[in-house]
Amino acid sequence: MEKNVLSTDLTGKVAVVTGAGGVLCSDLAKTLARAGAKVALLNRSTEAIERFAKEINDEGGIAKAYKCNVLEKDTCLAVAEEVLRDLGPCDILVNGAGGNNPKAQTDKEYYEPGDIDADTQSFFDLSEDGVDAVFRLNFIGTLLPTQAFAKQMVGRSGCNIINISSMNAFTPLTKIPAYSGAKAAVSNFTQWLAVHFSKEGIRVNAIAPGFFSTKQNAKLLFNEDGTPTARTGKILAATPMGRFGEAKELEGALLFLVNNEAAGFITGVVLPVDGGFQAYSGV
Repeated sequence: MEKNVLSTDLTGKVAVVTGAGGVLCSDLAKTLARAGAKVALLNRSTEAIERFAKEINDEGGIAKAYKCNVLEKDTCLAVAEEVLRDLGPCDILVNGAGGNNPKAQTDKEYYEPGDIDADTQSFFDLSEDGVDAVFRLNFIGTLLPTQAFAKQMVGRSGCNIINISSMNAFTPLTKIPAYSGAKAAVSNFTQWLAVHFSKEGIRVNAIAPGFFSTKQNAKLLFNEDGTPTARTGKILAATPMGRFGEAKELEGALLFLVNNEAAGFITGVVLPVDGGFQAYSGV
């Protein structure tokens, strides 16, 4: 009987996940471990990833936590050497570090007369530092770990890089121009890397989650009393499946893209996991 190529076996592989202290990327790290990979969990602070690494090890997997600021090249290079010594050369890199900054978003969806002088954060009040921080975290925070860990991939066919983009990379969301632009840069960079490393047998793809409820966006989606905000109502109305995604619903996309048999001819794609959000015109 032929092997089922849809069953992803990562036994013997080394996977590195940045931003692994978050809800979505910690789940992706556990998914890779359950498929047999030895997993390095990277995050700026270690409290959460040490707990997640312990959970993986307690399940019988192999995982280790590493403190890493993805905005410092020297730190990324040093951590890459640590991972190489501890677990072996990186086969799979998941660039999950990212996020927004309140100084880089507007209070309103639409500009209204008088906003420029009103007690509201309008387009004209966006902080240069805030916008820069968002672009650095999402784009530079993808570039530098890729430089560090892709060095361990060149010359070794079958390696994979998975970037975490967003649905707002396709169509910008209101209020968050910097985050939307930064994720568009991540999607574009994914395509660039796919071409650049194609002769080395390194496939580069991205996952674009739709709306998932996490700690990062909780204040945008729910009021202090737990009731949904008006923005949540608009999101769900524009999502044909009528709900937020759950972390586990990204697992299949990840396992498919890193499966060199099932997805061996796929590179440079940005795969939406969005409950139909992209397909819906609003009418």
